[in-house]
Amino acid sequence: MTSEQTKKRPADDFKEKVSEENILILHNDDEHSFDYVINALVDICEHEYEQATQCTIITHYKGKCDVKKGKFNVLKIMKDALIERELNATID
Repeated sequence: MTSEQTKKRPADDFKEKVSEENILILHNDDEHSFDYVINALVDICEHEYEQATQCTIITHYKGKCDVKKGKFNVLKIMKDALIERELNATID
C-alpha cells in the first residue's frame, strides 16, 4: 500500500461520526425514590429489573450513570420520556 492509500479521506471521517454511538446519561436527584427510577428505566429504557437497580444505585452514589448507548434519534426519545417523568437525563 502506498501512503496515499493509508491516509484517511474526508468520507471516512463522516462515516465514523455517523456511526458513533451516543450515551444516555441519568443524573442524580434527591426527589425521586429508588423504585420510581427503577420503574422508569424498566419502562423507558427496556432494562431488566436488576440492570435498572444497578444503574439507579450508581446514579445515586456517583451522581450519574450511563444507562443506554445507541443512535441519537433513539436515545432522544428515551431522554424525553425520562424528562417527562421529571428525571434528569442528557445525551453525550
